[in-house]
Amino acid sequence: MNSLSKTFLIYGVSKGLGKAVAKLIPDSIDTVYGISRSAPEGIDNLNWICTDLSNSEDAVYKVKKIVGEEQVDILIYNVGIWENNAFTESYNFKEVSSIELNKIINTNISTCIQSLQSLIDNLKLSDNAKVILIGSTWGVDNHNGKELIFSATKYALLGVAQSLREILREDLIGVSVLNLGYLATEYEIDVPTELILAETKHSLIPLSDVIQAIKFIISTTNATCVKEILMPAMKDRNI
Repeated sequence: MNSLSKTFLIYGVSKGLGKAVAKLIPDSIDTVYGISRSAPEGIDNLNWICTDLSNSEDAVYKVKKIVGEEQVDILIYNVGIWENNAFTESYNFKEVSSIELNKIINTNISTCIQSLQSLIDNLKLSDNAKVILIGSTWGVDNHNGKELIFSATKYALLGVAQSLREILREDLIGVSVLNLGYLATEYEIDVPTELILAETKHSLIPLSDVIQAIKFIISTTNATCVKEILMPAMKDRNI
């Protein structure tokens, strides 16, 4: 492998932010593994790993089998599913089934923890490894959202990051949480930012802003720990 190249492991690449990350952040000389249930389109040089992240043991096994003992420089867990009718007036916590509850917890947290556990040795092979967990403003204190299960998993992500930092501190591996507000995910990444701002009336965060935040974390040396970035939309009064 070229000494200047990196190996990326990006979860949730089929659409939205994960797809944008896979398209825009790695360089052409980098190796990129993308994990999702559905096949992404329009991403060059992507090694797609097809798996259902709600099935934790199977997902972890499939990823580890393909990555093997290869060095991993950047691991981005960009996964977050939520309850039916979330973020609407129709949301009702009492109507959430145990099946739905367990699927959310497995996808957002259980698979995340087990994946990190299985890939620690891969991260330790890197001179400047970064773990970036994509959180939410639903995972910070005093938000106004009612989506209990989604919120619980995003709070849990902070606990994962805090303990993982201590586990990996001596290895100089950075662990960051990027807590994001409402994103303009319905727009493809090649749509001009000015158009997105105009059509959304500045109420949604363009994916290009998040890409810049991730690039910043990756650009830091192993002497720096970027613990957390909080990025709500400017007009978001939920926090």
